[in-house]
Amino acid sequence: MALLAVSPALAHHPMEGMQLVPTAFTGLISGLAHPLLGVDHLLFLVALALVGVQRSGRWMIAMLAVGLGGTALGLVLPGLPMAELLVALTLVVEGLVVARRLPQVLLVPAFALHGYVLSTSVIGWESSPIAGYLLGLLLSQGALLLLALVGLRQAASGITASGRTLLAGALIGIGAAFSFTAVFA
Repeated sequence: MALLAVSPALAHHPMEGMQLVPTAFTGLISGLAHPLLGVDHLLFLVALALVGVQRSGRWMIAMLAVGLGGTALGLVLPGLPMAELLVALTLVVEGLVVARRLPQVLLVPAFALHGYVLSTSVIGWESSPIAGYLLGLLLSQGALLLLALVGLRQAASGITASGRTLLAGALIGIGAAFSFTAVFA
């Protein structure tokens, strides 16, 4: 029930909460912090590592490029209707990928969508703070994904089929709860 009280979209951008003026440095700090403060984005990155645990490092770099591409698209073409609902549903999709019910290729547009939503908080900023923000996003998402990949590589061999199903079910449930919040909040 506590998950229903969480609003994934509203509480994970430090610029507004700390009333900071957009500069290159505060943009960098915001980009570094943003994925850590959004539970939906953080869960997506960790679960993405679960899917990518058997893939090469090039896969991680490609996924980060997709995320940044989504952010760039959001800066150029803002205003995707129901974007936060779609992001919440990406956790459901990711759970179904973890359960091996959907193909992994669906994570590419899902990660691009996460990047797209991360752009909404910086629309209207000057180019220097946006550049800092994008660098911060790249660094923090890369570090999170790398740490999750390294941590999960060791644990992945011990994950049973029932454990995978349990993890998938948790992702689906959390995604459904966030979707409910996005619709009815």
